[in-house]
Amino acid sequence: MSLFALGDLHLSLGEDKPMDVFSGWNDYVQRLEENWKKLVTGDDTVVIAGDISWAMKLEETLVDFKFIDSLPGKKLFLKGNHDYWWSTKSKMDAFLRENALDSIQILFNNAYRVGDYAVCGTRGWFLENDTPEDIKVLNREAGRLRMSLDEAVKLGGEIVAFLHYPPYYRGIECAEIMDVLLEYGVKKCYYGHIHGKKNFRLAHEGDYKGIDFRLISCDKVSFMPYLVR
Repeated sequence: MSLFALGDLHLSLGEDKPMDVFSGWNDYVQRLEENWKKLVTGDDTVVIAGDISWAMKLEETLVDFKFIDSLPGKKLFLKGNHDYWWSTKSKMDAFLRENALDSIQILFNNAYRVGDYAVCGTRGWFLENDTPEDIKVLNREAGRLRMSLDEAVKLGGEIVAFLHYPPYYRGIECAEIMDVLLEYGVKKCYYGHIHGKKNFRLAHEGDYKGIDFRLISCDKVSFMPYLVR
């Protein structure tokens, strides 16, 4: 039983928003499917760290979700900044049940035990504009991360955190998110959101303040689920 991570699928199977127009994204759905099936088995779990579907409403995600559900393994969904369809956990859980999307679960103010790991996380935020609304969103995300970590502690096992936004990027730290990670003694953190070779060079991977950070956006890992363990 292995744990994998992958971010930023940006699926649009039911929408007219192709990603193939971007460099390196040609035939990405086919490549993703082939790579996934080579690596992931039915006993494995894949955390999908946000920006999952371009759909605007939950009911419009069905084609994308069916594609993900058809792939091997259990999937844990985390919110990204482009997941406009995201709703309350109860509504999303009901939608998954009604459509028999049995391999998908929502990671939102909660945590899951996967083998020796306690999986937790949230979308996160990066304070680029010091506006009251940005500060409010950031504080809320720090609170959601804390709630998820509290649940992870209850589950036991080694805590591994997943975020959509990087908590440390371009040499700048998002202190509100980092402080929570450090408080709970997190040693592994995986994040997405960053795209393109130029931006990859600005993203931090490796140790920072005792936490091992890894960027797992689709184009960074060549549309291949990244093995956590």
